[in-house]
Amino acid sequence: MGRCNKLKGKWSGIPLTVKASVAYTVCSILQRSLAFITMPLFTRLLTPDQYGQFTVYNSWIGIFSILLTLNLAYGSFSTAMVKFERQRERYISSIQGLCLLLSVGFLVIYLPLQGPINGLLGMPTLLVLLLVAEVTTSNATLLWSGKQRFEYKYKSVVAVTLTTAICSPTLAYLLVCATEDKGTARILGYTLVSIAVGCVIFVWNTVKGKTLYDKSFWQYALRFNVPLLAYYLSQVVFNQSDRIMIDHICGTAAAAMYGVAYNLAMLLNFVLNAINGSYVPWYYGKLKEGKQEENRAVSASLAILMGLMLLCVIWYAPEIIRLMAGEAYEAAIPVVAPVAMSVLLLFYAQFFINVEFYFEEKRSLVWASIGAAVLNIVLNAWLIPLVGFVAAAYTTLASYVVFAGCNYIAMKKLLRRREIPEAGYNMKLLLLIMVLFMASGFLGMALYPWILPRIIITLLVLGLLLVFHKPMLQTLKTIKK
Repeated sequence: MGRCNKLKGKWSGIPLTVKASVAYTVCSILQRSLAFITMPLFTRLLTPDQYGQFTVYNSWIGIFSILLTLNLAYGSFSTAMVKFERQRERYISSIQGLCLLLSVGFLVIYLPLQGPINGLLGMPTLLVLLLVAEVTTSNATLLWSGKQRFEYKYKSVVAVTLTTAICSPTLAYLLVCATEDKGTARILGYTLVSIAVGCVIFVWNTVKGKTLYDKSFWQYALRFNVPLLAYYLSQVVFNQSDRIMIDHICGTAAAAMYGVAYNLAMLLNFVLNAINGSYVPWYYGKLKEGKQEENRAVSASLAILMGLMLLCVIWYAPEIIRLMAGEAYEAAIPVVAPVAMSVLLLFYAQFFINVEFYFEEKRSLVWASIGAAVLNIVLNAWLIPLVGFVAAAYTTLASYVVFAGCNYIAMKKLLRRREIPEAGYNMKLLLLIMVLFMASGFLGMALYPWILPRIIITLLVLGLLLVFHKPMLQTLKTIKK
C-alpha cells in the first residue's frame, strides 16, 4: 500500500503536459498491440477473399475521410482552438454540421447512381452506407478528442480509445463466428462500435456547442483546409491506391495478401512518428541557436537505429507472416522487404520536411506528395497487370525514393535562398547507411529459404552492437535530455 502511495505521489508531481504525453504514448502502443495480436485470429477465421473485403473497405475509408470531412479535425483545428479559445465548443459543433452537410450531399448523388458507384468502389450498398456513417461519426470523435488533447484532458480520451480498441475486435469476432458472410461481419464489428461511440459524441458536441452552422467558422475552416486538400488526398492515395488497384486488377484475395504484408512492414511506422516527435523539438532548438552541426551525429544514429529495427522485420518476414497470418498468406512474403525499405526513406524525407516546416515553406512538400502519388498510380497501372500484386511493393519503394529526393532538393534550395550553410545532416553518411541498409535487406530476402544463416548473421551483428554500443547510447541520451 505504501509503495502504491509513493508511486501515486510521484505521478502527481509530474507536469500535466508530460502526463498527457506518456498517457497518449502508452495508449497508442496498447491500441496497436491489440490490432497486431488479433490479426492472426482473423486471418485464420476468414478466407483471403473475405479478409480482402476488410482491406478494401479500410482503403476507401481513408479516401472518403478526406472528401467528406476535408480533414477538418486536422489542419485548421489546432489554430482554431487558439483563435477561438472561448468558443471551442461552438466551433466544433459547427464543423460537425459542415461535415454532415458534405455527407448528405454525397448520399444525394450516390443513391440514384449506386450501381455504377458500387462497381467503382468494389463494395455493396450496405458497406458504402456504413462507410459514410463511420466517416461522419468518427469525425465527431476526432474533433472531441482533439479538444481534449489540446486541453490535456487525457483520461477521457484514453478511456474512449481503449474501450473502442477492445470492443471492436470482440464484436467482430462474435459476428464472424455467427455468420457465413465473415468479410462483412468483420467490417460490421469494427464499424458499429465506431459509429455508436461517434453518435454519442456527436450529440454531446452539438449539445455543448448549440449550433450546426456558423458562417464565420465555416469560412475560416474552408479557407484554411481546402488549399491543403491536394496534399491530404495525395498522401491517402499514396498509401491506399495500391490495395484498391490490386483489388480491381488481381482480385480481393490478392488485395488481402498485400494488405497483410503492408501492415506488417509498416509496423514500425509508429516508432518513426514517436522518434520524430521527440527529435524535432531538440533539432528546432539547435536550428534556432545556429548549432545544427550537432545534428550530424544524432540524425545518423537515428537512421542506423531505425534501419536495424526495420531489418529485423525484413530478415524474419517469412516467420512473421506465417505466425501472424498463416500459410495461406505465404505469397505475401516478398512484399514485406520493399515496403519496409520505404519506411526508412520516409524517415529520411521527414528529416528534410522538418526543415521545410521550421521555415514555414510547405509548397514543395505538396508538389512532392502529388508527384510521388501520381508516379505510384502510373507504375501500379503498368506493372501490376504484368507482374502481379508484388509489383505494388516496388512501385511504393520507387515512389518514396522520388518523395525523399524531391524534399531533399527543396530543402537545399530553401537553405540557399536563406544563405544558411547547412541543415545539420551528413548526407554522405546518410546515403551510405541507406545503401548498406538496402543491400542488407536484399541479402535477407536471398536467405529467406534458410533460417539458420539468418540467425547466425543476426547474432554476429548483435555482438558487434554490444561492442560498439556506447556512441549510440550517448547520442540517444542527448535526445532524451
